This record gives sequence, structure tokens and C-alpha cells, in this order.
Amino acid sequence: MTSGTSTYFRRVGTVRPSHLMFTGGVGALVDLPNFSVIVKGLDSWDYQDLTREAYRIDEPRLRKAVNRALERYNSAQVTMLRAAPWRPGAESDNHSDAAQRTGVPVSPFPQWLRCTACNELGAVDSPRFEFVNTVPSAPHEAKFVHECDGRRRKRLAVAARFTLVCENGHLDEFPYVEFVHRGGTCRYERPRLRMVDFGGNQAANVQIQCQVCDASRNVREVLGEAGSRKLPRCRGRHPHLDTFDPGGCSLQTTLLVAGASNQWFPLTLTALALPQTQTAGDRVAELVDQRWAEVETITTRQVFDILANTPSYDYLREVDPEALIAAVQARRSGTSAQQDSSRDMDLLGPEWRTLSGDIPAPSDDFALRDVGMTNSLKSLFGQVRQVERLREVRALVGFTRLDAPDPENPEVASRVELSNGRLDWVPASEVRGEGIFLRADDDLLNEWAQAAEASSELAAHREAYLRFKENRRSNRRTPTTDPLLNWPGARYIVLHTLSHLMIRTIALECGYNSASLSERIYAGSPDEPRSGILIYTAVPDSEGTLGGLVTRAEPPHLERLVRQAFVAAQRCSSDPLCAERLPQAPYDYLHGAACHACLFLSETTCERGNRFLDRRFVVPLGNRDDLALVPPELRV
Repeated sequence: MTSGTSTYFRRVGTVRPSHLMFTGGVGALVDLPNFSVIVKGLDSWDYQDLTREAYRIDEPRLRKAVNRALERYNSAQVTMLRAAPWRPGAESDNHSDAAQRTGVPVSPFPQWLRCTACNELGAVDSPRFEFVNTVPSAPHEAKFVHECDGRRRKRLAVAARFTLVCENGHLDEFPYVEFVHRGGTCRYERPRLRMVDFGGNQAANVQIQCQVCDASRNVREVLGEAGSRKLPRCRGRHPHLDTFDPGGCSLQTTLLVAGASNQWFPLTLTALALPQTQTAGDRVAELVDQRWAEVETITTRQVFDILANTPSYDYLREVDPEALIAAVQARRSGTSAQQDSSRDMDLLGPEWRTLSGDIPAPSDDFALRDVGMTNSLKSLFGQVRQVERLREVRALVGFTRLDAPDPENPEVASRVELSNGRLDWVPASEVRGEGIFLRADDDLLNEWAQAAEASSELAAHREAYLRFKENRRSNRRTPTTDPLLNWPGARYIVLHTLSHLMIRTIALECGYNSASLSERIYAGSPDEPRSGILIYTAVPDSEGTLGGLVTRAEPPHLERLVRQAFVAAQRCSSDPLCAERLPQAPYDYLHGAACHACLFLSETTCERGNRFLDRRFVVPLGNRDDLALVPPELRV
């Protein structure tokens, strides 16, 4: 990560590429050892001194889905997915080295600092604060210092931790001067402020004091919903873009601590690289998608013939003219977008068909192999396959603040742009690994789902989902017409629970820790039901391809692991409280018999944040064995 405005950008820290996708990407605040920074927008990212192609990540299916996702915001056309601009050697002491000027650009934020010695509070550009980074190869030593009155020693200055956020995703500085003077100004021209933290265990007890007029005020006055009404209205600021929204905002702001977990939520799309089996129609559609600005005028054969004879359009000579004209006309009228949008956005559908269908020829990115099953396993699974090689690509298309986007309905929360202009690329990362694909027996799952839909236990989960949506900050602003929109359903809950049970058991002996494993649940919809689970490694280094996971799918190992998982699921150290748990009003948590001792996984592993889990739907709990999916052959 780099910071600065001159030719030489000072390095102030390092993060992993996956951190820029899921924890601290564009627009996020990143805590460094001595201060915090905000990751700048894509306009500021510089690949000028690097070979751009070296950072290209090729995955056409994901790129098309990114364009469809951004189309509603008029932010397309994305022609490239790129990894973060960094390369080994960037820590060189030679400031003229091109690698020294690469990296992800950041700026200090919040831009108010507090001296740790005298508690003086001031803006980062105040002459009393100085940025120190004397060792370029040690970015962790970068810091701001303050020279206190009457002392020669310079003391560490840290970020003043309060910020203002609104539901539209705007982020702003806390107005310390206006706050301490209760909306007015100091009677002196140059006020000097102090921030004193008195501690305590009741609430924030931070006093802001003006040293020249003796005004003071405690930050706890603006905490909570009642306190928010005393804060100023939002100005529409996007510090990662250095802009204010032209139309303003004027929503009520919320006080937020700089390190709060809800200051930034990534909006990402993820896809597995699958074997390419393009038809002629797919190639025309991809051409129109990639080169729309060049081909949008080709609506007649005459225009096609003229352009095809132009050197810059020589690629048209290999395209069927009538097919291209039809595709362009369909897109201009908007019908192609309507027809293809749902297909292009369904990233799981092609993966399900590939994983459960005929085995394709192996490639560098994907290799699939059937595995035999014992008779006991056949009572639960219809297919078990080893995914010997896979490549997962992730793309960041935006972010939200205060409220996380719904994975199935991302427009629920207000998306914030990554760039001031139209995007032609988005940040991406890729990981390689291996996995196990488990397909539940379709007849068993269909029979179970039909019985579960009528149960009072599943009804409790549905009612909790309604309460959860009502309590969402974004849903309070724009309530949906369909209360159960994007309810995952019984099939998802039981497959998701089964996935967590297997991951917790497999991690004990496969050589990977559970945080290095990920899941993809293929539950489908009522119109297109699916019944698959993919458990795979998702780490950006060689650990993901060591072979320890795929070997667990072999018959002697898998049946033993399945039985171990089901035995463990019937007993939890938190029972009977855990086993009896069902979401009941007024609570809106989205899990039943599940907790950290039996089912929960790390946030990097679970695709739904440990929601939609319940052991009672997989194994018998208490006196209820009619809700369990597991057939008698695999029960203890």
C-alpha cells in the first residue's frame, strides 16, 4: 500500500490480495500499526510502469456477470479483471525503481489526529503534525508525530477514531470544531482542541475540549438513534474518490468508530473457471459484450461489409454477419439484456451442470473424477466426485456501508461506486485448489423437503427471516413487496448444515485448517432444484493443492468421516440449550440448533455468515427423528 502525492509514493503497509477483496478494498478503512488509511478509488490505481497483461485475470463467465451486475448502475463495460498492482522488489530502497511506485494507493483517514502525550486534536495537515517514514523498507514504522509545547521529543499521533456514515454509503470526518461549540464557531480565530478519553464500561466517555474558549462536550451525547438527531445531515462525501455527490445527500448520519465492522461490506462475485464449450452463438454474444462501443452501429449488412474491410475491424471477417446484426439489434432494443441477464448472473448454474454432469476433459484449471461409494453412502449421496484441480476467481464490483448486501439481492443496500468514471476494469483475485463434490440423493432430499416444509420448526425459521428483513437498516428505507423474497428454503438449510458438519470433520485430518476451506451450496430454486455441495480449498498459495482434501473422498475415508460427522452432530457441549434452540420472536437470528461448539465456521469459510443452519434437519435430536435427513443406515 502506498500513500502520497509526489512521484515517489511512500509505502505505509502491506496486505494480502484477498484482504483487498473481502476485508479492506476500495473505500475501506485499513488499520495500520500507527494510523489508519482509506483505499483510494480505481482512478488512482496505476499500472503505468508495469506490464498490464501480467495482472490480467481471465475468466469470461465472471466478467460477463460483472457487466450484468453493473449494467443497472450504468457503470459498464468491463473488459478486464485485474489483480492488485504489486510485484516483488517494491520494498527496494531505490526510490526511482518502478516497483517502488506501484501498489494500492491510500490516503490517511480519518484526517484528524490526536497526540498520545498531550491529547491535542488537530487536522493531519496542521503544521504541528509531521509524517515520518525514514526507512522505506519498513513500512510498518510509518507514523505521524506531534511536537508538544515545551518538549523536544516528538510523540506519536494517532487517528481520532470517530467518523460519520450514512445509509447511502457516504463517509465523512466527525465535525469536532462544530460539535464542541454546539453548531457554532469559536470566538477565537484559531481554536485548539483536545480529546480526552476517560474510559469506563458504560458507554463512550470521550470529552472534546476547546483550549482557547473552554468549551467542552462529551461524544456520548450523539450515540444511538436519539443522539444521531443531534448530528449534521450528510454532505454526500466519498473520500475514496475525493468527491461529493452533485445532488448532495442530506440523510441522517450515524456516528461510527473507524474500526467498526460495518463501515465497509464488499459486493463481490465469485466463479469457478470451467471448461469452455462455446457455441457460435456464444462467441457472437461475447464479441458484442466485449466490443460494444465498436459494433453498436452494425445494424445492417451494408454497415457490416464496410467495417469488415477496415483493418481495425478485421476480426469481423470470422463472424457470421446475420448473427452479429441480430445480436446488436437485440441489445439496442434491450431484449437481449432481459433474456440473458438471469442466465449470465446465475454463476452457480453452469457449475452445477458441470460438476454433476458428464465429466469433461481435464485442463490446467479444472479436473474432475468419479469416486465409488459404499452401499451405506449410496443411501445418502447420489454422486461423490473428486475435483482434483480448480481455479476460483473473485471480482469486487462495489461496496456498501452500515448494511451488508444480500448475496441474492445485492441492490437492497446502497452500492457505492469504485471509480469516478465508467469502469473498464475491476479488481479481482484468483486462487487454485482442490475439492470434494457431494450430491445428495435426489429422491431422499425431495421427500425430506416435502415433509420439512409443513413442520413448525421450518415455519419458525421463515418467521425469523421476516423479522431479520424488517430489522435491516436498508429494508426499513425500501421495504420489499414480497416478504419472503430470496428466502433460501428448506433444501438450502439442510445442505448448508450438512456442508458445515463435513467441513468441521474433514479439517481434523485432511491437512488443512477449516479457515482454508470454503463451500459452495447448489440448492437451486423451486423451478430448478439442485442438491449439491462443493467443499474446496480457497487459499492463494500452494497449500490449496497439496492433495490432502481429495483423498478424503475415497470410499474407506468418506464413510468413516460421514459417520463421525453425524455422531458429533448429535452431541454439542452446549446441549440441551443448543439442541432446543429455535429462532423465536422478538429475536431475528437465522439459525436453530447451531453454535460455535457444533456448527459455526470462520467467516472466510461459510458463504452465508453462519446463517441458515440447524442440526435437527440432518440428524435426530431429542425425541424428533422424523425431521432428520440422514437415513437409518448412517445413524448411530
